[in-house]
Amino acid sequence: MTTDDNAHQLPRRSHRDYYTALHQAALTFTSSLELDQVLQSIVTSTTEAMQVDACALRLLDRKSGLLHLSCVHGLSGNYLAKGPVSLTQSAIDSDTMRGTPVYVPDVRSDARFQYQDAARQEGLVSVLCVPLEVRGEAVGVIRVYTKQQTVFDEDDIQFLTVLASLAALSIENARLYENVRTSFDGIMGALWGQEYIDEQPAEVSTIRTQTVIQFRES
Repeated sequence: MTTDDNAHQLPRRSHRDYYTALHQAALTFTSSLELDQVLQSIVTSTTEAMQVDACALRLLDRKSGLLHLSCVHGLSGNYLAKGPVSLTQSAIDSDTMRGTPVYVPDVRSDARFQYQDAARQEGLVSVLCVPLEVRGEAVGVIRVYTKQQTVFDEDDIQFLTVLASLAALSIENARLYENVRTSFDGIMGALWGQEYIDEQPAEVSTIRTQTVIQFRES
């Protein structure tokens, strides 16, 4: 791992600190089946747990090869408008999607970083990027950013990797819920009309949730 004498070390965590943070993150990630809420909880919890300046989560569109921004915490609108992130243009994300965490001590001087000028304007310096994997297949990446040169050691990398695994599972569950909910609402609408869904939201929600649970357990 590349280091620098002037690099900032993240506050040291004991194994108990990591365990506590992971436990809290797991509770937060699984607190909702609504995909937007799950994604926001992931980036917010990760930023707080790792004590970094920002976190971004991107999911892969396999047709276009683009990593679409799904949720972010701590980055400005100007930075997010910098342009698309393509696997063919971003060596960092390409390596990460192959299953290898990538640590960049200084994005301002690392040619692998796709948008160096935008990173300079945002004040970003160090980045750690790990894959989001579901059943061994990368479906996206999660990045954490700091605004001073920072050393991410093996414990930090392992911690973010485990967080990413929990996050990927939560995303898969939320997507499953959305798919089953859409199918369920379509069937209910066809049988009894949209008015039934609109007039009986609590009852429909209960049946829908039970249907999702039974589907996941089957």
